[in-house]
Amino acid sequence: MKAALAQINATVGDIEGNAARIIRAIRQAREAGATLLLTPELAVVGYPPKDLVLRRSFIERNVNAVEQIAAECRGITVIVGFCQPDPAGEGKGIFNSAAVCRNGVVETTYAKNLLPTYDVFDESRYFSPGRGVRIINLDDGGKQLRAGLTICEDIWNNRQFEGRRVYGIDPVVETVRAGAQIVLNLSASPYRAGVELERESLFAGEIREQHVPLLYVNQVGGNDDLIFDGASIAIDARGAVIARGRAFEEDLLIVDLAAPDANRIEAQPERIDAIRRALVLGLRDYVYKCGFEKVVLGLSGGIDSALTAALAVEALGSKNVHGVALPSRFSSAHSIEDAAALAKNLRIELVVTPIEDIHRACEASLAPQFSGLPRGVAEENLQARIRGMLVMAFSNKFGWLLLTTGNKSELAVGFCTLYGDMCGGLAVLSDVPKTVVYELARDINRRAGRALIPQRTIDKVPSAELRENQTDQDTIPPYDVLDAILEQYVERDLSPAEIVASGFDRATVERIVFMVDHSEYKRKQAAIGLKVTSRAFGSGRRMPVAAK
Repeated sequence: MKAALAQINATVGDIEGNAARIIRAIRQAREAGATLLLTPELAVVGYPPKDLVLRRSFIERNVNAVEQIAAECRGITVIVGFCQPDPAGEGKGIFNSAAVCRNGVVETTYAKNLLPTYDVFDESRYFSPGRGVRIINLDDGGKQLRAGLTICEDIWNNRQFEGRRVYGIDPVVETVRAGAQIVLNLSASPYRAGVELERESLFAGEIREQHVPLLYVNQVGGNDDLIFDGASIAIDARGAVIARGRAFEEDLLIVDLAAPDANRIEAQPERIDAIRRALVLGLRDYVYKCGFEKVVLGLSGGIDSALTAALAVEALGSKNVHGVALPSRFSSAHSIEDAAALAKNLRIELVVTPIEDIHRACEASLAPQFSGLPRGVAEENLQARIRGMLVMAFSNKFGWLLLTTGNKSELAVGFCTLYGDMCGGLAVLSDVPKTVVYELARDINRRAGRALIPQRTIDKVPSAELRENQTDQDTIPPYDVLDAILEQYVERDLSPAEIVASGFDRATVERIVFMVDHSEYKRKQAAIGLKVTSRAFGSGRRMPVAAK
């Protein structure tokens, strides 16, 4: 039997567009000789649809689309993910389901059993859990092959995951016990660094225990903060990967179960390459799916804005990226020089708009109230807010999406200014620690074979340049120390005492923890950021602001 895994880039809410993608995949799969095609989880509506599923008209349109897709299913069986109304009208009234389409109709459906409610997932808010298994018969060269349907989380219950079973039932085990000879899984599994290896290891272990093959199709593309990496796979009954689709690209993977040696097995990207490709994909999709064509960002001569600009050029092309340099009297000469060198290397437009006159006018306006008081953060942040105001003016005037450039380390400890450098529509690096920013910059230069990002930008001591002789290390420890502490506190939820016990200075840990906790109000007002770690600021980390 030949099966096709339709790894599509669905846009949330674009029901007609998503259906058209699925129908194209059906026709291509049929031409390739496939008799089975799988689409990702909720492929008709895009994942995650969030509160759109609360609209009755939305659900009706998605059901109509499934019927249109089913009409195309002749000579091929198609398993398509969609939102299924519960005819009993119980619970949430909606299932996260898979429709089995063949002979022009929807033959049967399966409702997802396990609904995740951790990290970025909130499926119990919207869906009722399914009950029981669904086995369908497939034609395998004149023989009947019994295939069991599962959806995403249904297969994430092996005890390898967190070292324990996380649900009271295991749909894969129950499906095999019911007679399934192959497991089919429709998925929308978000990317995070390292997840591709963890995912395959988990699935291979589960399949080895059950002694049946697996066909797994994953969504690809960016939807708001989430990025889906694709990399759909087929695993044989021994737990060996016999086919793998492309990572971070749409793909139609044809899998011949009878001739595994002929299947395509795409290589998994290396860690830093995967992070870069995820950010490029997430940036590109956010820009285009939100209806923009061009972006603008402030270029300071520093590494964060340089990396953001390089990623934007890779995602959108040089002609669609605009840089603005906004020097004050505290800006060093090399900052403007490095910003200009970057713009030249990337072939992007750079506009230099000095802010000195505006800054002095603001200081003069505040002088009567601030007279006799020492200069401090208020005066420093004036510069950031002036820059935010001006770069937002470019965004408003020309219809360009403004990219913010702050990294995860800065956002964690509050090294960012509300209504200043936090202004923008997308925070590209908000889940990228500073140490990884440097890794990405070096990797981009290595791949280019030259210093696209000027070497001086990489080598210089980080500084916000809001006062004379300022460096980041005036306030925080070196970034390798800071990021190690943040990884334990933010991503692993360890207590300060546990972090100190792992070898860090107590005073440093307590100071960093205080800064993280007391910057939560800023992060609540931050732009959407692209998720690439196990715990990003945003929907996956929900902390109170008014708390002790």
